[in-house]
Amino acid sequence: MFAQFLLFFLTITGSSSVVAAFPPSSSSCLKRSEQHGSQLRTFPLDDPEVSAIILSEQLRQRRSLELIASENFASSAVLTVLGSCLTNKYSEGQPSARYYAGNVNIDVLETLTKSRALGLYGLSSESWAVNVQPYSGSPANFAVYTALLNPHDRIMGLDLPSGGHLTHGYYTSKKKVSATSVYFESLPYKVDEETGLIDYDEMEKLATVFRPKLLIAGGSAYPREWDYARMRAIADSVGAYFLVDMAHLSGLVASAVVDSPFEFADVVTTTTHKSLRGPRSGMIFSRKEFSDEIDKAVFPGLQGGPHNNNIGALCVALKEADSEEFKTYAKQVIKNAKVLSERLMEKGMKLATGGTSNHLMLWDVRPLGLSGSKVEKVLERCSITLNKNSLHGDTSAVNPGGVRIGVCALTSRGMKEEEMGKVAEWLVRGSEIAAKVQNKTGKKLADFKVGLEDPEFKKDLEGLKNEVEEFAETYYMPGQELQEES
Repeated sequence: MFAQFLLFFLTITGSSSVVAAFPPSSSSCLKRSEQHGSQLRTFPLDDPEVSAIILSEQLRQRRSLELIASENFASSAVLTVLGSCLTNKYSEGQPSARYYAGNVNIDVLETLTKSRALGLYGLSSESWAVNVQPYSGSPANFAVYTALLNPHDRIMGLDLPSGGHLTHGYYTSKKKVSATSVYFESLPYKVDEETGLIDYDEMEKLATVFRPKLLIAGGSAYPREWDYARMRAIADSVGAYFLVDMAHLSGLVASAVVDSPFEFADVVTTTTHKSLRGPRSGMIFSRKEFSDEIDKAVFPGLQGGPHNNNIGALCVALKEADSEEFKTYAKQVIKNAKVLSERLMEKGMKLATGGTSNHLMLWDVRPLGLSGSKVEKVLERCSITLNKNSLHGDTSAVNPGGVRIGVCALTSRGMKEEEMGKVAEWLVRGSEIAAKVQNKTGKKLADFKVGLEDPEFKKDLEGLKNEVEEFAETYYMPGQELQEES
């Protein structure tokens, strides 16, 4: 069994072919199960409803331009492992210290995943540890808080309208939105109102007064580099731990196209599906002195058995990320983001901070008299997906003044600088359609949604949609070989 597992796993990690990814005996196993009257569904899906949904989503992804900054396309190898027999196994605990029997292969898998994770970021196992069991980024962050803090300890993270993340302690004047702000005392730092950049001097002043036990770097919509050295110094000055959430940047950090936090951080968390192009899971890197408490916070503190299919898929993604092909991809992400931001600004559009230094940008549509929600709705009708996003000074997360744009997914499809010019043109056309609709319906979002159905705007909407879909369908679609071969 052990030898068969290794052969199976090496086959998956060494080839993107879906056919080669399954062990030779798989078809005969299915035949035997049919002969014995098994009621288990086989592949392809013997379920017309779910099959139709998957096909519809496959077509949507192929025909659309995906600009949501937190989304990307996983490879066929990653998707294959996600659907493998690894799903079936419970493995609470750590390798060689499980609460269930039968984990000899899972132990090998998780140990290999940890080794690849540390190696990808150039970390020594003597100084650093990694936990690959978190179900996603939010549980990873909360596990760190559970390990390092006591209830009602103080934390400081970037404010959500400034580009931060919910799990970094977000709350409003009326409600503690995130569980982090419920169980811990949070004081967010913010960006400068004029530049849109993080005000590190103000952060230091706040930290000196507030005395947080944990200082957090990282966000979901901040388009510039982080001054990790400055934040490390601020944390040290008040005796705080320093956590970096690199969920959006992990693939870019791995390829050294943005700054690495590891020299300065005590703990680094990340998701694995954004710029890293893996499955939807999480990782926690920590200096060795914190690893035992973090492991206990993950299990049994917050989770039960890890999702071994996700860990296996992550292992594959980490190998993919440790390749020259992936480094070329990451460099192209930065190039594409820069060109797209420049083309938008050339067309008179306003971007927060005046551009980008990573994979994403924030388009401020308030000067156009629009809201991010309206631009999002129009572009979705035209097969361009992005998301509305709060900007500094916004008071409504439901109808904010900006949209967030990311280029990781388009870059995974092989698009380069030339294509970014077309994307910028279509984004601006979408905003012009939104302005036409608003001129007729007024500014209420509910009326705007109704107005989108007006026949007056059908030609503009369908014209843009047809252009986008005709363009998008000509590009490679990672991972869809799986569906096509079925």
